Amino acid sequence: MTASRDLRDDPPLLEIDELRTHFDTLAGTVRSVDGVSYRLNAGETLGIVGESGCGKSVTALSILRLLPSPPARFAGGAIRFRGIDLLSLSEREMRDIRGNRISMIFQEPMTSLNPVLTVGRQIAETVMLHQGLGRRAAWARAVEMLRLVQIAEPDRRAAEYPHQMSGGMRQRVMIALALACHPDVLIADEPTTALDVTIQAQILDLLRDLQARLGMGIIMITHDLGVVAECCDRVVVMYAGRKVEEAPVEDLFDRPLHPYTRALMASMPSMAGGGSRLPEIPGMVPAPQDLGAGCAFAPRCAFTTERCRREPPPLTAVGAGHAVACFEAERVGCITAAFPLPFQTSPSQAGASA
Repeated sequence: MTASRDLRDDPPLLEIDELRTHFDTLAGTVRSVDGVSYRLNAGETLGIVGESGCGKSVTALSILRLLPSPPARFAGGAIRFRGIDLLSLSEREMRDIRGNRISMIFQEPMTSLNPVLTVGRQIAETVMLHQGLGRRAAWARAVEMLRLVQIAEPDRRAAEYPHQMSGGMRQRVMIALALACHPDVLIADEPTTALDVTIQAQILDLLRDLQARLGMGIIMITHDLGVVAECCDRVVVMYAGRKVEEAPVEDLFDRPLHPYTRALMASMPSMAGGGSRLPEIPGMVPAPQDLGAGCAFAPRCAFTTERCRREPPPLTAVGAGHAVACFEAERVGCITAAFPLPFQTSPSQAGASA
């Protein structure tokens, strides 16, 4: 990606259009994803940020159609991969895309990998299924992928089981498994969770290197703003199943316009923090079935007005590639400019401080 090229001018590789994923439960209908839209371009890394329960992972699982139905159902919207609506495909057609054209790194490798199969066999079986390779060629591909993700002695490690490896190595195996078929889209769901900071940095460097080699688009799902600052091109901020802000990463860190985005950034530690207590966001994320008529963030927001409680704010464009769903965005932006945030430097400095 060069400085003069605008990825927004390219046809989207993946496009989420007003997606609504609901769960029918005994307590009523849970709107886990409620009208979310975003797009991913080839060679781009899109960050999806928000607290636990905001709908990040449900959106990702919706893309791959991995949610159990019932109770899950698609109540509206479309998911288009290279112009093809994935929600209209049969399960057999979807299997040709899942793990082949679109792959996913799941949060916990120890529960995602099969404990009774060697890691080499798990990678080889994926290649045999989607690429039609023979057993010997598939095993060679598995060893090649382990080498690609910088696992030492890949021939020996391919014959080992997941429990024989460290957490960092298992995460690398998950990446090798996800990339074995050279997908167009990689969904990374909290790929550095539970890893120490040194391994986190190695995993992020590895993903950047593999993206440069393979030209794939990456959806990086995380709650870590340091990860976002380090490796993302654009950011989507989600809250209570909805998108509340979207912007290029530099714009978002320079001037967050939604109170929730600002609160997330203000609560992150800074190298210049001086040991003072970090501000926290009061209250809890509301349960999806308990959302009121207005803005879902209104009960926790310092900028709330009566209008916020009465009606949901629409997503409004406020600049090149920057959109926000907030009636008080201008006031939030002015306060942000007057009182710099801990992260309000360059994104690379933010990543380093995190």
